[in-house]
Formats: sequence, C-alpha cells, structure tokens
Amino acid sequence: MIVARPVWAGSLSFGLVSLPVGLYTATDSHTIHFHQLQRGTSDRIRNRRVNERTGDEVELDDIVKGYDTGDEYVLVEPKELDEIAPGRSRSLEIAGFVDLSEVDLIFLDKIYYLGPRGAEYGKVYSLLEQALEKSGKAGIATFVMRQHEYLVAVKAENGLPTCHTLHWADEIRDPKKEIGDLPGKAKASDKELKMAEQLIEALSMEWNPEEFHDTFQERVVALIEAKRAGKTVEKAEPAAKATGAVDLMEALRASVERARSPKVTGGKAAGPGVIAEKKPGAKKRIRSTPPTDGNGG
Repeated sequence: MIVARPVWAGSLSFGLVSLPVGLYTATDSHTIHFHQLQRGTSDRIRNRRVNERTGDEVELDDIVKGYDTGDEYVLVEPKELDEIAPGRSRSLEIAGFVDLSEVDLIFLDKIYYLGPRGAEYGKVYSLLEQALEKSGKAGIATFVMRQHEYLVAVKAENGLPTCHTLHWADEIRDPKKEIGDLPGKAKASDKELKMAEQLIEALSMEWNPEEFHDTFQERVVALIEAKRAGKTVEKAEPAAKATGAVDLMEALRASVERARSPKVTGGKAAGPGVIAEKKPGAKKRIRSTPPTDGNGG
C-alpha cells in the first residue's frame, strides 16, 4: 500500500504537551478537467510565464516576488519569507479550546487529517482525539505552511484528529455591502410561517452523505461518452419559476402535501446533441456539434 506524504510536518502542542504530527489531505475532487483547444483543431492552448516587456518566456527559477508600492517594486525572495518565521512553520500551537457550536460554518475552509509522526507517539495522539471527542470542543491554533499563515480548528472526527483551516475574520465579507437589495426581515403572516414550519418538518431527514452524489459530473461523463459514440443526449429540465408573494401560501400548501406523499424520483441526462467529425491534419479527432432540439437520435 502506498502511503501518502504529508503536506506539512511539525509539532502540535497544547499546554506543555507536544505531539509530532503530519497534515494529510482529507478530501479529493472528482471534477472533470478539460484541456483548452483552438476551435476547429486539436491544438492545445497553454499558459506561459512571459515577460510583458520583451515577450520572452521566463523560467520559474528566475521569478521573484515584487510588492508594488506605487512608484517602485520591493523585491522579496522566497527564502526570505521562510526565514521570517522558521519556528512557526514547524509548530501548530493550540491557543485554547472552544465549543464546536461556536464556530460558524462560514469560517470553514479546507480539512486535513492529522497523523502521528512515529508509532511511539500513539498514546499522546489517541489521548488528544479522545479528549476532543468527549469534550465536544475544538482547539484553535495558527501555523505557517507554504509561506502562508493559517487559522485552524483541531477537532475529533471519525476516530482521529482533523485540522480545519478557517477564514480570518476580516476575510468574511459583509452581506449588506455585497448584496445591494437585501429585503430585511419581511413580515410573514402567522399562517405562512406555520405552513413553512410544517414544510420544513415534512422534509426533515437524517443526514446521510452517502445518499448524495455529483449528478452534474455524471451528466458530463454521459455527454462525453455520447459524443464519442456520435449520439445525442437530452437537455436538462428548465429551472423552476420564482414564487411570487401572491402565490406563496398556495405554493407552501402544495409543497407540504407533496412532501407528505410517497416520493417518486427520477432523472434525465443533460447536454447538447452530438455527432462525430474528423478534422483533416489534426493529431486527434475532434467531436463537436451544433445544438439540437434534444429529442435524441
């Protein structure tokens, strides 16, 4: 079995207890990636690092960071960024513990697994996990990784400590500034509020992430396979129309009745029609089509 390498290694400390740990990526993306091609050919479009004055391509080793002060650039070498925090780049020190309920979801960013750096630290590692689990708290800490400082929450999850990177408070945007037409707390009638609560209750369920999967990616795969076979696929259903204030009560009532009735689910693949086409002189075949009416064929 191939063991993954940690993306960061250092010491996690709480109080006078220190535990050598590694940070391991906990999630994976199943996004389908496409190459950029020039339309009508199989020629790849690539990004290059180019000197904007000369137009010449620049090697990565010849690139330094420059901070624009307005009338000049202050140049900073990568090693200089490492030298200003050598200790902190190898230390994850917990400043204190907070109740998990106090950490708003908007602050959560990425998640990593924490693993012990050596079998001899198994007892300390297990003690930290059990204490976090029993207390229902998360340890708040900061550390430096890849020339960036991170705010993190260390919590117990599925039998091991995990490390959630958090957004800094000043990174959270003010919704009142971002959304210009917020309606405020519009007054709802008692009947509308009661019906909305009934709808929420009727649609309540147990959280089981295994029941959910990325249907859009499945449709992308179906589209690619259909294009390879020279077939067409049906288009997706149009989005639902917005509910107006006049129709709100009736929409709520119908929704509750529907939620309480036996559920029937189904789905259709989405995407444009496709045909096969071969471009002369191309290294690889290109398959593309104009839009169709989505009736298949």
